[in-house]
Amino acid sequence: MADAQDIDGKLCEENFPCTSQKQETRDEMLSRHRKEILQLQNKEIELKKAAAKGSKAEQKAKKKQVEEEISQLSAKLKEKHAEELGSLGYCNSIRNDKSNIDNLVKAIAGVSVTTQHDHPKTSKGAKRREKRALQEVAREQRIQEEQNNIVSDRMIEDEKLEKKLEPLGFTINEIKPDGHCLYRAVEDQLALLSGGSSPYTYQELREMAAAYMRKHASDFHPFFLSENTIDGDSDDSLVERFENYCKEVESTATWGGQLELGALTHCLRKHIMIFSGSFPDVEMGKEYKSDGRSTSSNATIRLSYHRHAFGLGEHYNSVIPNSIG
Repeated sequence: MADAQDIDGKLCEENFPCTSQKQETRDEMLSRHRKEILQLQNKEIELKKAAAKGSKAEQKAKKKQVEEEISQLSAKLKEKHAEELGSLGYCNSIRNDKSNIDNLVKAIAGVSVTTQHDHPKTSKGAKRREKRALQEVAREQRIQEEQNNIVSDRMIEDEKLEKKLEPLGFTINEIKPDGHCLYRAVEDQLALLSGGSSPYTYQELREMAAAYMRKHASDFHPFFLSENTIDGDSDDSLVERFENYCKEVESTATWGGQLELGALTHCLRKHIMIFSGSFPDVEMGKEYKSDGRSTSSNATIRLSYHRHAFGLGEHYNSVIPNSIG
């Protein structure tokens, strides 16, 4: 297995060039940063799969080595991104500069960075963009603050999850971290339960979840609005935004979460268990739970939720029996 330095060099040269002869715009740089993060996530999955060979002791040692290598690459990539943002005028240590955070939020949201006196009134659309941008910056801030603890956080989470799943006879099947991971994990489970291919693709699962949420909007509005309310919004604008959210669910790579899982459990009429090494396990669709006579129609869908999967975002995997892992 190549060491961290070799891997870093390869990633730097082939996947995300360290320097650019052409000055990038802010949007171009942010887009490239997202691609580089995804490439690193895919690299980790490749390395983990390559390490899943040999005895359990060998696999554990290899897995630990992969985590250490990815942690080093992640830290270097984070530092590189911070320096590049700094070249556009954003301070590297943003957590200590409140005014810089505000400017960065506005820049990402596409709002002109001017004084309140120049623009006394901000449109609702701009407010929503600023709120989304603030959430993105807060997430980046949290990742940066936790960077020094990524190895231990991920290892602790993985070890807790492994100790939880091993006595049950289960293990993790890694799912591609591309924004569709929740739906791909459910698709993987449906294939497992059918003994062949899944009756639905991840894209069809997205469309099913969106259609169910629209049809039962009153059940989902309270949860959606608790995270997406802007002062001054009318009831009509909230309804419109929920519809836009459903459109994103069915036609983009927006990450799925509890709302979508709630819809899927009813669409599929399946009992769903979500295991986690960082939070209490979550059980959904108890009304569809098997009475002990397990068949493909009432079998449980098992997923794992990873808070520190890559140190770069949350993630879902598929939980499968050890015998086929």
